[in-house]
This record gives sequence, C-alpha cells and structure tokens, in this order.
Amino acid sequence: MSVTDNLGACIADDWSPVIGDPSVLGWVTVAAYGLTAVLCLVASPRHPEGTVRVFWATLGIVLFALMINKQLDLQSALTAGGRCLSQMQGWYEERRAVQFIFIVAIVLTGFNIAIFSLWALRQHLRAVGLALIGLIILICFILIRAAGFHHFDEFLNTEIQSIRMNWILELTSIALIAINAIVIIRRGHLYTGPKY
Repeated sequence: MSVTDNLGACIADDWSPVIGDPSVLGWVTVAAYGLTAVLCLVASPRHPEGTVRVFWATLGIVLFALMINKQLDLQSALTAGGRCLSQMQGWYEERRAVQFIFIVAIVLTGFNIAIFSLWALRQHLRAVGLALIGLIILICFILIRAAGFHHFDEFLNTEIQSIRMNWILELTSIALIAINAIVIIRRGHLYTGPKY
C-alpha cells in the first residue's frame, strides 16, 4: 500500500463526508452563506468599476463554496490529514509547534491579503470596506479552526447565552459582507455600459 493510500485510509478513519453541524444554528449559518452569496452576485453588476464588480462576483462564488463546506466540514478532513501525516512521519509529539507556526502563517497571510486587497481596492473602500473586513475575519477564522489548535477550539466552544463563540464570529463576518452588499444593491443601478 502506497503512502497516499495509507494517508487516505487514515483520514477516512477520522473523517467522513456527513452533515458537519446539524443544529438549527448550523443550518442558519448555511442559509446565511447562501443568501449572502446571492446578495454579492446581485451587487456585482451594480457598480460601474470593473475591479469592484470582479470583487463582488468572486466573493459570491467564495461564499457559495463556503456554504457547501459548512456542512461537509472539509476543514475537519484537513485537520485529520495533518494528524495522520504527523503520525506517519513521526512528528506527532511536536505538533503544537507546527500548529503554532501554521496559525502564525495564517495570520500573516490574512494580513497580507488585507493589505493587498486594501491597496487594490483603495479607491473603492466605500464600496467594499465592510465586506473586506468580514471576508478577512472569516478566512482567518476558518483556517485557524482547520488547524485544530486546542486552545483556539476551547475559545470557539465558549458559550455566551447558549450561543457558541464560533457561531458569533462566523455569522458576524457573514453579516458584515451581507450589509455591505445590501448597501451596494440599494445605492446602485444596474450597470449597462460605459459612462461617458
């Protein structure tokens, strides 16, 4: 059996494609992703600037993919893959250092995405600023959660009035994007061609 087969079998022991969060708030989050993806796609043609239209269309596609991922829980497959790989290669005992480096890399990547996005869309921050903040928080949240860092998982499972912190972070990020898209839709007119 090859290394790939062994890794695949190990991951299959820890993860299978089932509904990841069958709770009411889990399904509310799925619906929020779907609704916000549609809002982004509707907002896209309502801005005359091509860069902003591409941003909104891309964001709509990303949110649709995250909606599908929400219930397939693919980040758990990534976590299982990391655990299996560390066990197969013999560095499982040192995994905390690797997780820490992974989280630092994610934060730096999120920061770089934020800086690049702010620079690329610097003339259009009024049209995308809130959505950018929501997207950056959402991406960092998802990737850090995928790292399976125990202390961060404890924080995400903390409850405030019976609502887990991970729901608050995820839904707040989605809400920021949705609010920004609604503002674009309400202010904009369907773009039909170049303005002279």
